[in-house]
Amino acid sequence: MAPSYDELMQRKADLYNGSAGKLTGYDCGACKNKGFISTIADGYEVLCVCTCMEIRNSRRRIKNSGLEGLLRECTFENYDAAQEWQIKAKSMAERFAGETDGSWLYFGGQVGAGKTHLCTAVVGKLINSGKAARYMLWRDESVRLKAVVNYEEEYIKAINPLKSVDVLYIDDFFKTEEGKAPTTADINLAFELLNYRYINRNLLTIISSQLFVDDIIDIDEALGSRVYQRSKNYCFAIKHCRSRNWRLGRDE
Repeated sequence: MAPSYDELMQRKADLYNGSAGKLTGYDCGACKNKGFISTIADGYEVLCVCTCMEIRNSRRRIKNSGLEGLLRECTFENYDAAQEWQIKAKSMAERFAGETDGSWLYFGGQVGAGKTHLCTAVVGKLINSGKAARYMLWRDESVRLKAVVNYEEEYIKAINPLKSVDVLYIDDFFKTEEGKAPTTADINLAFELLNYRYINRNLLTIISSQLFVDDIIDIDEALGSRVYQRSKNYCFAIKHCRSRNWRLGRDE
């Protein structure tokens, strides 16, 4: 018996789904690196975007942000948790990597103590779980955003992706030149960005900073209290102690 039309269409879809694509950077078993999966709907073949495309797009954005090299280097496996405080920090970061409820992760304190390493490891895990992510180095991105704040269209285009992305990692939050206090413009920018993510509870936010959460509250209570509320279950303070600076090759 000759195959029916539906059977022929399904064979066509299966043939497409079984063929290998040419996309690189991530090996997807579902679409075999084509970016699309063929399905049959109402007798027609429909190409659906594979979920791996969000991962690919996230990795592209991470690459453009300059974090690509860190993602390879800064993994949980490569984190040397020799001291008790390091073991606790790593454990908290690993727990957060399984979060889906919009909690925030906050690492504050000593320079060179591995805050960026653990935060980057979390970002890598979340990207591989299918979430879109963006990296924001505060000192660089805040300058760029403040420079276009009076140009509405350009400003919206620049800040909206940071507001709405599944996972936002802000590195060196409120770091300023020569250790100066954040300006009113810095505070307004931080509030606009983080308040949006505070209201939209499904968005995961990761913050590393030399400041503790109490320092953020002292700078601006409305902003700091939001950071505190969202990160209170995943907040780790690393005391300011030069012996904890990995870059100096010492630890206590």
